[in-house]
Amino acid sequence: MFPERMRALRRGCGLTLGQLADALNEMDVSYNQKKNTRSQLSKWECGVNTPTYLDIRQLAEFFDVSTDYLCGRAIKKVDLVETLASSADVCFGVQKLDTKEKGELYELIKGFLKGRKERGLRGTVEENGDMQLNLENFDEEDDRC
Repeated sequence: MFPERMRALRRGCGLTLGQLADALNEMDVSYNQKKNTRSQLSKWECGVNTPTYLDIRQLAEFFDVSTDYLCGRAIKKVDLVETLASSADVCFGVQKLDTKEKGELYELIKGFLKGRKERGLRGTVEENGDMQLNLENFDEEDDRC
């Protein structure tokens, strides 16, 4: 699962393996001082070699995802109705929502879903064509295993 997730994240950012290696090498991280190479990253994406925990941590930080996500662990589903109705803290970025705001958010989502159903737009973002990957810097040679 790691190779597929890494490749998808890199391609989604429009980076070649060489560009990703350079970007990782420019990161100021105290826990991982070794230099990354295009060849090394290619071997990770192809499943030939496995990155260390520190490498995975650096990739997760770069792509702003969790190490669990990169390693393919299942993402827990969250029931928004239950969460918004509970006394649990709900935050948007760094702003904590109060009870009234959680109720307003519930009504917004409910209205959005009702409108989407009425318009017959029940597909996913990808199916509706609203999501486009940046393939400007796509290099097929970087993606061969």
